[in-house]
Amino acid sequence: MSTPEHTPTLSRFILLLMSTAIAATAANLYYNQPILPLIAEEFSLTHAQIGSIPALTQLGYAFALLFISPLGDSIARRRLIGILSCILVVACGFAVIAPNLTLLLVAVFLIGLSANITQQLIPFAASMVPAKQKGATLGTVMMGLTLGILLSRTLSGFIGEHLGWRSVFMMAAILAVIFGVLLHLFLPVNKPHSQLRYWPLIKSTLRLLAQHKSLQKFTLAGACWFAAFNALWATLALYVSGDPFHYNADQAGLFGVIALAGVIGAKASGKWVNQLGSKRLVLMALILAAIGFAVTGVFEASLIALIIGIILIDFAIFSAQVANQVRVFSIDPAAQSRINGIYMLGYYLGGAVGSFAGVQAFSLYQWPGAVIVSIIFILLSAFFNSLADNS
Repeated sequence: MSTPEHTPTLSRFILLLMSTAIAATAANLYYNQPILPLIAEEFSLTHAQIGSIPALTQLGYAFALLFISPLGDSIARRRLIGILSCILVVACGFAVIAPNLTLLLVAVFLIGLSANITQQLIPFAASMVPAKQKGATLGTVMMGLTLGILLSRTLSGFIGEHLGWRSVFMMAAILAVIFGVLLHLFLPVNKPHSQLRYWPLIKSTLRLLAQHKSLQKFTLAGACWFAAFNALWATLALYVSGDPFHYNADQAGLFGVIALAGVIGAKASGKWVNQLGSKRLVLMALILAAIGFAVTGVFEASLIALIIGIILIDFAIFSAQVANQVRVFSIDPAAQSRINGIYMLGYYLGGAVGSFAGVQAFSLYQWPGAVIVSIIFILLSAFFNSLADNS
């Protein structure tokens, strides 16, 4: 049974707080990437073993999208965000003291799970504005998401190189405490849409996936381009730490600054989607991403080509994501948390697959292997986008 939701007003302050909190929370999913060589050195890990760290982080996030995200439709989101903030603090602390790879994998899985805070805030923001403002609002919160993803690598690389990789997780715990308190103090209280109990809520989530064919296509398209994105970033630190670059973790993290073009893409696409339509904008973004991957592969060992390729890829991927989420949130406004959970579950499962596939391809064929895997994922994404209705 559903009840009408009291929709709070989205003020500029609340939007800024949400966007900043999304940046800080999403960063937890990517802090480990620049410091993978440092972790590998301490624990004497192979490429396959080190690839399990970003993969388990993404899988934890994917698990939460299926089993925690739907709760945003039946529990006040501020309460749910408070619980997840506590879990995030504990998980980061556990990573700080992890004595071996096994316990570190448990910690990063829980970090990925509790980072579901991000996917409670995004649909919350979308539910607080009318339909015509969703594109601009999502563009703003996705700008926060983009900043968190990209700057996380720069910050992590710097701290990891100078203070050790465990200090990165200590910093993450401190930020989780700060934003957990701020969100508890200032987020408005919403009245949930649904009164369903937990397991019926989960079952209704799965029924939504079967019911909406468009959701299936949007999810597959997003999963494939995020797989390509993660195949690149999960292997980048490994690539630039060897010939011909020989960069340390601090230097590898600086590529996150270069990738800030994604912020422009996220913000601009919120306006472009109303003019071009989601399907056309996604296709244009995927073409741009494919060009970016090709540039890094054809001109291997060129720093300039790598920088240009990363700028194109990040601009394209975040543009596509905003356009895709606008059409996802338009499917059923009464089930936004559940639909967003399904979509992002597919998205981050794609990310986990991409991280694993990228590292495996890199271990066999070095950088060209990772690039080829990424381009294959982009082509699959374009195929699924072509099946979607015009919107």
